[in-house]
This record gives sequence, C-alpha cells and structure tokens, in this order.
Amino acid sequence: MLDIAEELDRWVEQGRDFAVATVVAVGGSAPRQPGAALAVDADGTAIGSVSGGCVEGAVYELCRQALEDGQPVRERFGYSDDDAFAVGLTCGGTIDVLVTPVRAGDLVRPVIAAGLRAAAAGEAAALARIVNGPAHLVGRALLVHADGARGGDTPSARRAAAHHGGFGAHPELDRTVAAEAAAMLDGGRTGTVEIGERGARCGAPLTVLVESSVPPPRMIVFGAIDFASALVRVGKFLNYHVTVCDARPVFATAARFPEADEIVVEWPHRYLERTRVDARTVLCVLTHDAKFDVPLLRLALRLPVAYVGAMGSRRTHLDRNARLREVGVTELELARLRSPIGLDLGARTPEETALSIAAEIVAERRGGSGVSLTGAHTPIHHDVTSPPAGRIGSVA
Repeated sequence: MLDIAEELDRWVEQGRDFAVATVVAVGGSAPRQPGAALAVDADGTAIGSVSGGCVEGAVYELCRQALEDGQPVRERFGYSDDDAFAVGLTCGGTIDVLVTPVRAGDLVRPVIAAGLRAAAAGEAAALARIVNGPAHLVGRALLVHADGARGGDTPSARRAAAHHGGFGAHPELDRTVAAEAAAMLDGGRTGTVEIGERGARCGAPLTVLVESSVPPPRMIVFGAIDFASALVRVGKFLNYHVTVCDARPVFATAARFPEADEIVVEWPHRYLERTRVDARTVLCVLTHDAKFDVPLLRLALRLPVAYVGAMGSRRTHLDRNARLREVGVTELELARLRSPIGLDLGARTPEETALSIAAEIVAERRGGSGVSLTGAHTPIHHDVTSPPAGRIGSVA
C-alpha cells in the first residue's frame, strides 16, 4: 500500500473514504509482489495496481463492496485454463489480496493515515497489518517508526494511533509485532511473518504483512568520468539517490553531472569514511587508478554494503588485486569485489557499460543468474528477500 502513499495521503487529507486492496502473498510467477496495492474511493476513482491488469476489475469490485459493508476481505486469484474469460492471472502464478476499508471513524484509519503520511514524506516507518487469522483481528494495523516508537508523527498522535491501532488480542502481540517490524524496517524489507495470537508461537496463528517505507538506497559513483555520467542516469532511473565523488574539482561539477543528487569533491576513501552507508548501498569505483582505488576498496570491502564493483581491464584487475593483498585485504574480502565491473553484454559505449553495471547490481540484489532467459530453466522471479530501490522493500 505504501507504494501509492503520496496519492492516498492526499485522499486522507481531503477526508475521502476509500478501500485499499494489497497483495499479501504470491505464488509462482506473479506480476506484483507483497505490498503492491490498488485503492478505490467512494466516488469510484482508482489508483495503483495489484496485477498489472489481469484481475484489476474483480479487485475493483471487491473494494467497492468493502466500502459499502465496512468489512475486510481476503481473496485468492490464480490461473484457470477452463474458461478463457475467467478472472485469473495469465502468468500462471497466484496472488492473495487483502481488501481493507479505510473510512471515517474506523479504528484502523488513524494508523494507516500515519503510515501514509510517513511514507509520503520519505520517512522510515513500517506498517504492520494482520492479513490472516481470526476474523476480528484481520485488517488491524500497527505503525512502527525508525526510533522504535509506534503510531503517528507527534508524541500525542503516536499515543492516539497506538491506542486505536493496537491489535488487541494480547499485550505481548503488539510488542512482538513491533520488534519484527523494526527488524524488517532496518533492512528495508517488505514481507510477511508468522506469529501466535499471544505474541509468541502459541495461540491461533497470525500472518502479519510488514510494509517498509524507507528513503531511496544510495549509489555512490567514484570517478567523474564519461562512463560515470551514463551510470548516474541509469542509477536515477532505478530510483537510487546518486552521489558522484572525485578528488579533482575540474571534473566533479554539476555541469557534467546534472542528474546527480550530490557531487562531492574529496579523496574517495576519505569521503567513504565519513558518509552514511547501509545494507542497500551500492559502490561503483570507476577511477581505475591505483592511488584512488586501493585505499578506497580496502575500506569498501569491509563495509556492510550491498555491492562493490570496480572498473578496469583484466590486467588492471589483477594488478589491483595484488595491491589490495599487499595492504591486508583478505581473500574473503576480495571475493566480494565485482571486477571487472558489470555483466558481459559486449558493451562499448558509456551507456552500454552503465547498462551492464546496472544489470549486475539488479542480479546481485534479486538473486538472478545474469544468463539469458531464453532456453533457461530458472525462475523469472526469484525468492531472494532484499530491498529494492525506492520507497518500499520487496520480496521479489
């Protein structure tokens, strides 16, 4: 649901009633992942998508019905070849969709509204909702902020939202869900967890969907060269917050990198020592100059980041590895280095090279093999759980 937070936040501000259908589980080759949503307001206006078009009409009607009767409903959509006109997914997978009414006076509205506001503002927060379990609990929501607080934006709003948004089955349930949500938020992940109704592995089993709203992940490009300019454009296309860093002020300029979010003139390793990185950050070293590369990679390969790649020929790669070993980089650390950077696409131009680098980053993040899908027997969508770029983490 947080993938359409900006639009839904405006609906809340305008006082609109709406119902939101959220993908809560997938099976096989599904078009959208948990967290994807379609919302319908009282006037019939629709935003978002749960299937890329396959079952939108049926889900739309479920939303209209939920707005009328005020009851959440869960529905499964799969593939059926018995009737060419049956509602189903053409890809052969299955999706489970939870439809939740969000109307004035509903207990869940303050919590969802606070989650939408946080996501629309680019703040880190996790919205946890019970999507399977006893009927009186399905649809209940709890919001967890990065600082561990629950509820809205201010202390008073948080207390009010927490009061209305507590799951209500058992005090320990709120604490357990909050802890699980905080852990998933820390990794920028969206997915489901199984918890007992009393907060432990006892009582009726509950399935809780946790949607993480996190700022865009970082891509730091070291080396203000022409290949970097193309990579910056691709990085922005993939919704990264892109930084270009180079020690040479004549090259590291806004005129050369207008799409970059920030440009830093500093020795690369010194900048990396002081800047913030996390498990979603990707580091692309394009300098292929030992005086920059060696101190930078020595540090980078010891940081808990998602990806470290370095540009250079095979000869440069071997020389760089030897230099890194001389300064104490271990074989285990070297194994993390993607060098020469990128997938083998036969790329020659800066734009083609940027595409090969981006493809390797996506494959690393999603668990892809990088081989052609034609003739392959691997799944199109992998089950690696890791955060994608953008507002919501993904389980794809």
